Amino acid sequence: MSETNSPTTSVNGETPRGDLTGFTKYFKYDFLSGFLVFLIALPLCLGISLACGYPPIAGIFTAIIGSILTSFISNSELTIKGPAAGLIVIAIGCINDFGGPGNIDAYQAALAIGVVAAVMQILFGLFRAGILGEFFPISAVHGMLAAIGIIIVIKQIPIALGVVGAKGEPLEMAREIPHYFAEANPAIAAIGLTSLLFMFIWPVVGKKLGPLKLIPAPMIVLLISVPMGMGFDLIHEHSYTLQNHAYQLSEQYLVDMPDRAFGMFDDVTFPNFSALMQPKAWKWAFMFFVIGSLESLLSAKAIDLLDPWKRKTNMDRDMIAVGVGNLCAAAVGGLPMISEIVRSKANIDNGARTRFADMWHGIFLLLCVALIPTILHRIPLAALAAMLVYTGYRLAHPTEFVHVYRIGKEQLAIFVTTLVMVLATDLLIGVAAGIILKMVIHVANGVPMKSLFKSYLEVQEIDSNTSLILARESAVFSNWIPFRRQIEQVGLVQHRNLIIDVSNTQLVDHSVMEKLEEMERDFAQEGLKFEVRGLDSLQPLADNAHAARKRGLSTIRRITVIANESLETWLEEEFVNCGASGFTVTPCMGAGRRLLEQGVSAKSEQVRIEVIAVPEVCQAILEFLRREIQKEHHVTACIETVDVVHIGQFTPSDDEPVSATH
Repeated sequence: MSETNSPTTSVNGETPRGDLTGFTKYFKYDFLSGFLVFLIALPLCLGISLACGYPPIAGIFTAIIGSILTSFISNSELTIKGPAAGLIVIAIGCINDFGGPGNIDAYQAALAIGVVAAVMQILFGLFRAGILGEFFPISAVHGMLAAIGIIIVIKQIPIALGVVGAKGEPLEMAREIPHYFAEANPAIAAIGLTSLLFMFIWPVVGKKLGPLKLIPAPMIVLLISVPMGMGFDLIHEHSYTLQNHAYQLSEQYLVDMPDRAFGMFDDVTFPNFSALMQPKAWKWAFMFFVIGSLESLLSAKAIDLLDPWKRKTNMDRDMIAVGVGNLCAAAVGGLPMISEIVRSKANIDNGARTRFADMWHGIFLLLCVALIPTILHRIPLAALAAMLVYTGYRLAHPTEFVHVYRIGKEQLAIFVTTLVMVLATDLLIGVAAGIILKMVIHVANGVPMKSLFKSYLEVQEIDSNTSLILARESAVFSNWIPFRRQIEQVGLVQHRNLIIDVSNTQLVDHSVMEKLEEMERDFAQEGLKFEVRGLDSLQPLADNAHAARKRGLSTIRRITVIANESLETWLEEEFVNCGASGFTVTPCMGAGRRLLEQGVSAKSEQVRIEVIAVPEVCQAILEFLRREIQKEHHVTACIETVDVVHIGQFTPSDDEPVSATH
């Protein structure tokens, strides 16, 4: 993280707050960050809006309302509210269901649906239901986001290539990608592919160019693509010939924006609430509500973790802010909004201190669109499509698959199932499929059916400052909400240190492992201790700190070393230095090949040292034996795999690092 983000930089160790004092005190930081975020937001808002089937100005409406209005409702200091790529799939699905892009009835129906979803979000926050975002399993959520990324890439490829009229379901369009390249308009494809190239290389190259590194990749793309569009004279309708093939160019390849200053207000569009008489409208309202709320909650939580001052967002209040913002945006023709993570991360990296950075980014957007809309009309659609292709690629980056696999094969199965089902059906069915598969896996791992949705907890008081919660049966994503409420009530509300004992559970799943770690951070912010006990009695399903753990025997290694008794003390000391948590020594008599050559009676006094340890410790011991012992002494060493009840008894403590060098 850059130096400007340090909590001790120019703030005298204080925690910045978005009040009147903070407005003036941190003005230079927030103003600069707001401007830099504006440079990112402008093209992305236009591109996301077009990808959703809305007019391009709709994304700007949302970003302006989200930044200026919600900044004074939410207590989140660093999140940026606005349109997000994660809602593209729902938005375009809704538009298509009511008539398709360019159809004013479809647009107004979507706005009415947005109003209903916004009201649901406001009620969601008022009834303090923000914790429901904790229900969804992490692997299913990541699978959903990866699927959204793939869909965005598939949908934007033909636009980046200048192919007009490409439409269909994601898998259908994926099969047509070779055809899109064959039918590409060379001039438009040159803009699209050049823009995509710079989206990938600028984050790497820009870091080496001094002050230029402050210019975000989307703005670099605009600085390159707009002159290219002017060079191809896209503003005027004409044709050109390349390799005996005629291609058409016109304004249809440019962003449609108002043709005069303050013309944006002419594009204000109101919802058509008669669309709510159709049952399918409520399906889309529910999808906007569920997916939008979930993404917003996840983004706000992620930004809290990145906040240099560790300020904590009230999720219920933030949900009310998002709902109010969505209500106002939908009422004038805007897209749905969420707490958006990419622009929020940029806000932190740019050195923002308070919520006023979000406000300034909205003011810059308002001034830009109100005063210079004709300049924005020069932006090629292919450039915006390239930005979205890059965004989609990052959502579905190959490292996501690798990361999930390392947490556990069962997590990869949930991730891939959710992804495939979203591509083949829709978001809700895909997420539901991931949730059902996870429950099936839990039952297969021995979780009792009765504990899937109910947590079995016993609270004990250890002393005046500390309580113990004994968890029984299981600790899984589907019973985490009552578990979390108990943790908050006993620990955070009563301001007590807390110990969680999971030794009597059948399974602690991956989602709960991550959430327990998150709770530890929450307690630390309050100056409290939070300890999880009993994990060493459960077997991890993968070699990862966040892997699920189930009751059963754990696989570990046993190394047996037979050596002359004169080496006993040296070997014992070195084995402990390598990380061994203990050893067993047995005196014995024996002879190796060298002594047998002298006769069966040529025996010597020896010791048999056994160490049970994790593979890393065994490897360190073997390296020590090869390096220090076998050059001058005759020893026998063998390793075998054994099962143990409590693996934690054989792992090095934090102050005993595994090492073969001393």
